[in-house]
Amino acid sequence: MRKTIFTLSAVAACMLILYACRKNVKTETAEPAVSDEVLAKIYNLGFSNKDVIPDGNGNYIVEGDILISEAELNEKVNVSLLRVGNEEQYRTTNLVRSLPRTITVSLASSLSAWSTALNTAISRYNALGLTITFSRVTSGANISIVNGSGSFLASAGFPTSSGNPYNQVILNNSAVSGQPQNTVASILAHEIGHCIGFRHTDYFNRSISCGGSAVNEGSAGVGAINIPGTPTGTSANSWMLSCIGSGQNRPFNSADVIALNYLY
Repeated sequence: MRKTIFTLSAVAACMLILYACRKNVKTETAEPAVSDEVLAKIYNLGFSNKDVIPDGNGNYIVEGDILISEAELNEKVNVSLLRVGNEEQYRTTNLVRSLPRTITVSLASSLSAWSTALNTAISRYNALGLTITFSRVTSGANISIVNGSGSFLASAGFPTSSGNPYNQVILNNSAVSGQPQNTVASILAHEIGHCIGFRHTDYFNRSISCGGSAVNEGSAGVGAINIPGTPTGTSANSWMLSCIGSGQNRPFNSADVIALNYLY
């Protein structure tokens, strides 16, 4: 998934919004067009096919910060397991398996300024006593946090069909420069959430956290699997909301804790 910073003039003057996938910015080089065939495949997987970004490596960024590979575009989806929801927490079809297990995480040396932020993100998960725990390593990690560049804050993908977490989070060091450690901790915890199978809490209406017009990331009949026990009202300040304000801190709220404990 990719995160970016976006200035809202009408909705909130001078407020910066950090997008979970991609920032809506103008660039001098036009992004390459995405074929109708690819857009149809993305739609059939249950994701929004609006504002799709090719990353230049054969992958596509959808819904702001979700990375879909060429191989995943051709996977068959069991639509009976998926649903478009209202306001609860949602997960993907694939989850981390072989529990309990420890998931190792590494941080690129070029991102050393955010070591405290990563420690904070990890401690938020580990404090819940889940069947997955996170531990930092210097190499050979299950999830590698690496530096990136472009019109986004961070990006990640979803667990593999074999039950492993997505193996990489890209953090745009220049884009998050100047943000407090707790804001970057919230961004990293969000992207790790994608790596272990969480979708955006407001995927059905991104305007809840991003402002602007209502955008549903899913399509009728597919999109996300509801996590039982999570509230039917909007989950304010959930760590998996699509967008986060500049300087904002998002530790897990009560609904987030319910969702995490239900899955792990």
